[in-house]
Amino acid sequence: MSKTILITGGAGFIAHHAIEKILNETDWNIVTLDRLDFSGNLNRLKEIVQDDYFGRVKVVHHDLKAELNPQIRSLIGKVDYIAHLAAGSHVDRSIDYPMEFILDNVVGTANILEFARTQDNLERFIYFSTDEIFGPAPGGVKYKENDRYNSTNPYSASKAGGEELVVAYENTYKLPAIITHTMNVFGERQHPEKYIPMCIKRARDGEVITIHSNAEKTKAGSRHYIHAKDVADALMFLLPYDVSGLEHDYGGARCQKFNIVGATELDNLELASMIANIQGKQLNYEMVDFHSQRPGHDLRYALDGSKMKNMGWEPAPVYQRLEEVVNWTLNNERWLTL
Repeated sequence: MSKTILITGGAGFIAHHAIEKILNETDWNIVTLDRLDFSGNLNRLKEIVQDDYFGRVKVVHHDLKAELNPQIRSLIGKVDYIAHLAAGSHVDRSIDYPMEFILDNVVGTANILEFARTQDNLERFIYFSTDEIFGPAPGGVKYKENDRYNSTNPYSASKAGGEELVVAYENTYKLPAIITHTMNVFGERQHPEKYIPMCIKRARDGEVITIHSNAEKTKAGSRHYIHAKDVADALMFLLPYDVSGLEHDYGGARCQKFNIVGATELDNLELASMIANIQGKQLNYEMVDFHSQRPGHDLRYALDGSKMKNMGWEPAPVYQRLEEVVNWTLNNERWLTL
């Protein structure tokens, strides 16, 4: 019998890549739950959901700041899996309007967890979190899944709060939940305000690209970039994975956490140079002090991906993925002008 998966934020950037993979590789039915704000775009789903797939995808409109009432629950129906990707994720906006993010990412997570614990046959609940809960990573440090939190902005704090609710529901109600940490995801149909599509456009047009750096403007910030297709692949790897044999955290915590991380760390100057080189363009850039330009952001983030690697999963090489995205974006310029 075919499975059904509920994906929150289904019209969002990462989630629509997950939907595309599920449609192409399984016979599952998909329910997306979305409020369709500025981060949710049904045009993403329109492009990936071909005519013969329409019977398998149901879009339910709902804002998770409100509990799932009987009508919404009826529209969703029974599900086998839940992937909770819906979230407010704009760091700058979280600094200006922190309560928005507490409502979206803490209260919203509580509401979907309350729905999840009524599902008698739920096989897995996956909460998508972020590397930013760990805060800045000093040189040489890569955070493991169960390292301490050090949130430096309301967005990351709200995601950490959501994580703790998931852990609590695992401990209290035996909800079959796991948590993932992703960082700096890129890919086709990303919002043009994000760094990589912005760099693609500015390199194409010969404009200056801002490189956030240390105060001396000598060292660019760095990240582990990963394609959304690899995140979707990791999702499908984790959904059926038997976590019972994995070692529990100290203290006996059962809720497993997984870092989904790009294999190669790149500083933002290297990244911008790659994007310009792929286009055959000269890079015009300016190094700026990241703290004065973007308070609440961190110069370096880094996650340790060894747990997933030891389990048998690795992402594709970042340069290969980056070249794919640059070429696709240049051929689909409408996604640079939304």
